[in-house]
Amino acid sequence: MEPYRTLMKVDATDLKTNETDDRGRVYLGTEYANKRVTVAVVEVESDRPDDDELTAAYRDAADSAAALTEEWSETSDEAWDTLDE
Repeated sequence: MEPYRTLMKVDATDLKTNETDDRGRVYLGTEYANKRVTVAVVEVESDRPDDDELTAAYRDAADSAAALTEEWSETSDEAWDTLDE
């Protein structure tokens, strides 16, 4: 059985932009109480970085930490060496 499909024309003034809560739910408002509502997701924007951006950021942070650790080790060795003199 195929799902019911129909082509609908939507006026741009009828579109609303709502924010979701932390569970992805949208509050439509009391004007839709006890009514059947059809909702279409037209566009999704996120203020959080995607997985590729996070991976690159973590990689950069790890590389920076490794470089800083190496630099600190050299500085620390130099400091200890000067104490012996």
